Amino acid sequence: MENGVIWRFQGNKVLDPASTISLRGVLEQVIGNLSTDDPRPTIPLANGDPSQFACFRTCTIAEDAIVDALRSAKYNGYAPTVGLLSARRAIADYLNRDLPYKLSADDIYLTSGCLQAIEVALAAIGRPGANILLPRPGFPFYESRAAYGLLQVRHYHLLPDKGWEVDLDAVEALVDGNTVAMVIVNPGNPCGNVYTYDHLKTVAETARKLGILVIADEVYGHLTFGSTPFVPMGVFGSIVPVLTLGSISKRWMVPGWRLGWLVTTDPNGAFHKSGIVESITGYLNISTDPATFIQVCDAEFSFFFFFL
Repeated sequence: MENGVIWRFQGNKVLDPASTISLRGVLEQVIGNLSTDDPRPTIPLANGDPSQFACFRTCTIAEDAIVDALRSAKYNGYAPTVGLLSARRAIADYLNRDLPYKLSADDIYLTSGCLQAIEVALAAIGRPGANILLPRPGFPFYESRAAYGLLQVRHYHLLPDKGWEVDLDAVEALVDGNTVAMVIVNPGNPCGNVYTYDHLKTVAETARKLGILVIADEVYGHLTFGSTPFVPMGVFGSIVPVLTLGSISKRWMVPGWRLGWLVTTDPNGAFHKSGIVESITGYLNISTDPATFIQVCDAEFSFFFFFL
């Protein structure tokens, strides 16, 4: 009470535990404990943002395309909530290089970075009492968004002695009637593993047997070292429906441009029949969009996907 007034508002308490399990939440806690009077420089212990280092810079083709888009004055307005058609076609063509079937622009949804793609995916599958399977170790943002969206989380372990493969026996033991999806991160974060074709196919077959979809976080797609090539989970979309997540942040070293995508890699149409597509578009209708000029991709401004 303040001078006889009882304020009826209060902070959303769901956000407090959600932020503490995110990388940003932990980083803010560390920074908050640093003395502002200490003149010593801080030393970054990770390369989460490659653009901070002079040796990492995107190609001039990409930079020129953005400059031309801005100067054209054609991209100063609002874009469709699902993204510019030309950009969605370009991303579909780019992803189709690695798939046994063809995606169309209708399968592509542009997001403000891959983090928003995660938000959209979890919102689309969420329902009261639902749970989702997450890898351990994994990317903590999934726990944060699940906590905020009231999705229950169950963790399956990755097997270090087998190249951090998914423990599929554990996955089967965790699933119940409320399990809706499992998340895989490939190439792996934080372990750096790259799954083989055979392992991904077994993951797809297991998910199909359990009746759950796969969310494939492929933000590090094609950033691989060693002898194991990157195989998109969407290759197995005819076995199990896959929500593929990606962005230009890592491979093209421009995380601040905030352009990502969510893709329904589902040639059998399960996402349409189950209402997932409708949920995705519904969420995008009430959320923010990536900047229009970042999405530019047409005959006049060549999108830099085609130069890689």
